[in-house]
Formats: sequence, C-alpha cells, structure tokens
Amino acid sequence: MSSSTWRQYAAGIALGAAVAAGITAWGPRQQAIAVPSAATPQDMSNMFRSVAAQTMPSIVSIETTTRPRQVDRGRTPFDDEGNPFREFFRDDPRFREFFENPRRMMTPRRSGAGSGFIIDPSGIIMTNNHVVQGADEVKVRLHDGREFLATDIKTDPRTDVAVLRIKDAGQLQAIKLGDSRAMQVGDWVLAFGSPFGLEMTVTQGIISGTSRHRGITDREDFLQTDAAINPGNSGGPLVNLKGEVIGINTAIASTSGGYDGVGFAIPTHIASWVGDQLVKSGQVQRGYLGTSIAAVDAETAKQFDVKVRDGVIVKQVMPDSPADKAGLESGDVIRKLNDQVVVDPPSLQGIVERLAIGKSYKLEVIREGKPVTLNVTIEELPKSIAASSAEPESPSEGTQFDKLGLELSVLTPNLAKQLGIPNATGVVVTGVKDGSLAALAGIDNGDVIERVGNSPVKTTEEFQAAVEKLSLKEGIVIHLRNAEGKRYVILRDAGE
Repeated sequence: MSSSTWRQYAAGIALGAAVAAGITAWGPRQQAIAVPSAATPQDMSNMFRSVAAQTMPSIVSIETTTRPRQVDRGRTPFDDEGNPFREFFRDDPRFREFFENPRRMMTPRRSGAGSGFIIDPSGIIMTNNHVVQGADEVKVRLHDGREFLATDIKTDPRTDVAVLRIKDAGQLQAIKLGDSRAMQVGDWVLAFGSPFGLEMTVTQGIISGTSRHRGITDREDFLQTDAAINPGNSGGPLVNLKGEVIGINTAIASTSGGYDGVGFAIPTHIASWVGDQLVKSGQVQRGYLGTSIAAVDAETAKQFDVKVRDGVIVKQVMPDSPADKAGLESGDVIRKLNDQVVVDPPSLQGIVERLAIGKSYKLEVIREGKPVTLNVTIEELPKSIAASSAEPESPSEGTQFDKLGLELSVLTPNLAKQLGIPNATGVVVTGVKDGSLAALAGIDNGDVIERVGNSPVKTTEEFQAAVEKLSLKEGIVIHLRNAEGKRYVILRDAGE
C-alpha cells in the first residue's frame, strides 16, 4: 500500500468514526473529537524497529534447574502389615526402597525457562518470582550469548517480583523504568521475552485495560495487553514507545495454554518500588492499616449515600490495628489517605503499603453521611494476624426474629468478655436460621450487633424498633463486631 493510499485509508477510518460520533460532512451536531494525523506504515515500522534495537541488549533469557529431592509421599500399601504381598516383595531389590523408606520418594529433576531485563549496569536483573522460585540453579543468558549463574536472588511472592544479580559481566546496558500510571487504554506497547524458548522475541499490541485483578498474587493491579505473551515470556518487559519498561509480563488468560489475546503485566509503579527494597534490604516492608474493605458499587453507594468509586467501605476493623487505634469503624467510607484519593480497594492498598512505618497520616472518611477526619499511625504489615475466638455463654432467654432468621440476646459484661470483646455494646446473636437472610449475609453465632443503619442498639427491643423503621427491599445495614474485628452486612429481601 503506497503512502498516499494509506493516508486516504486512514482518513476514511477517521471520517467513519466521526460520523458514528454524530459528526457529518456538513458540520458537527456536537463537539468534535480531535483525531491525530495518521502515521504511514513505514513510520510505525521505523518506530517499532527503533524501540526493539534500543531494548534488546537489556533483555535476558533465564533457565532454571531444580535438583531431585526426597519428599514424603504419604502412606503406601507396603506400610500395611496385613498386606499379603508385603513379604512377597520384601526381598526384591527393585522394591527395597519402599521398605527402607516407605514414605519417601524422589522428585524428578525439573527445568524451567523465562525472561528478565537488566535494571542496573552492574548486573542486577528483574524478573518474576515464579520464574526462579525454588530453583537450585538459575542461568542467565545475555543478548550477546554470554551465560552466567545468578547469585543473590531476592523474591517477593506477594507481587511475583524478583531481582537477581550476575557478576563479572562488565558494564551492561540497563533499561529505563517508566511510569505505568501514565499508560492509558489504547497505548501501543511491545512485549519482549523468550516464548517457547525462542529467545529475543518481540510482539506488539496495545494496553487493553488497567487495574485488572485475577487472583494470581496477593497484591495485584495488572496492566492488560493484547501483545502476544506465551510461556517463556514471563519476567520479560512490557515496553512503551519511548523504550521504557511499564510492566513485567506475568500471566495469560487462555483456554489453550497459549496466546488468546489476553495477557497481564505487573505495572512498574509496583515492581520498581518492590525491586528497590529487594535490592537494598532483601525484603519488602509494607505499611498496615488493619481493615477489610469493599468497593463502592451501585448497591452500596445507595446504602451509604456516596457516589460509585467515591472511596471504599470499611467492612471490618481488626482489633488493636492502626485503624482500630485511630477510631475507624465498620461502615466508614474512606475517601482520602495522606491527601491521596481512594477510588477502590487496590488504590487504598497501594497507598497504605508505601507509607512510612511509625508515621501519622490524615485519614478522611464519611461516617453516617458526614465527613470525619482521623489520624492514623501506620504499622508494619504483620507476618500473620492471629484471631482469637471464644464460645458464648448460654443465655437464659432470647428473642426470635423470624423474618431475618436471627435469635438475639442481651450482651452481658461477662458474655462480652468471653467473646473477647469486653468493651462491646449491643445485642449478641445466639442463633441463625439456616437459609435465612441473616445466614445468607454471613452473620454467625457470637456476633454482636452494634448498630442497625445509623441507630445504635443495646437491647433486643431497640434492635426490633430499628429494623421496623427500615426496608428490607432497599436493604438494611447491620454493623457487627466479634473478636476478629468490626464489619457490616446488608440484609435484603427483593421480594418483600
């Protein structure tokens, strides 16, 4: 196709798009969208060629080897003294291992492959945790064909990021890390790596989506791309047209195990922060708030009188956590932390984990429709969060609410102490009917109901009165507390 023909073709596409948007050849019916002039095919080819040439020297191929290991294989038929074949096989050398080590077996030698990219000229390389995890030997092959064994491998499974080092390779060409948050849907990108062992491969595509969550890692905010990513691409860079890394190729969504047009990359605003800490200290220190949160969707926005994506709703507050000490409550809507806007759970997680440990920050919330400002002191994310539990005492009498499926009783000081929440006030759940609205919402025995909507309740009569003022069709917000913290649920009966 000639340059003039290409320009005519591009102009035709632009005109078609304009007409579809309500713009005619005789004048716009609404504000026209500015359409940038189209580049020629050779212009695009030259751009891709330039980025590839600039990037290739920084790309590495990674091969891993895991040696055979003895593992526990569980109980075998030879462990059974009553097995009639036990004596028959005991003296056979081919089965001697089963009798000498009846519950041990050797795993096979395994090998793997992936990709990576140089982030420091001294030989520091970034890749995926799952590429190198558990490997006994990690071999790195440079663009010029030289091979080195990696040392000082540091990983962060929560984000699937890893950094490793090679020595005595001389001054290498590092690639620049760009700002993944500047990427928008439709931006051109190139994916580099070694798919199926085909080293130094580049594919092109666009950013198909941002802030994707697939349940692959604990901390996710993936970029989605249609640039071809296949097995072996993992750990390689996703690069913008400036030649900057804006993501680490990590996973694919596929029914075939190969390229189906949907790939995911860890954005560099996460990877670079993790990588810096791994290089400096070998581990990642994260801030901790101590809440369970939910997105503000159309349903909850109506219940809490806020706009969709205008913050996140606190479902639960962990006891003795920074959130608890700051006075945060379940049902609060967090809108800002440290003057940074919160729009969804990943955005709050991203803000919290980067805050300085031991420092106090301003936390802006909406509580019962009114703005409230708190001060929270961030702590380091614990390795594990233990939750205490206790069995409630048997109350002498309770009140049954058939409509909700709840049996309630007065919360005595002794019962509150047994439940592990000595300072709690409200009514305690002593029974939940199977299949009821309460059961479907996840209310359990031992939960303490502190509020119904915006009304505090301390007796079963107050609970009943608060419920009768509200509509199950529109939904009733129940604020709960137990030894694990505070949370809320919404009871709704669409057929009411």
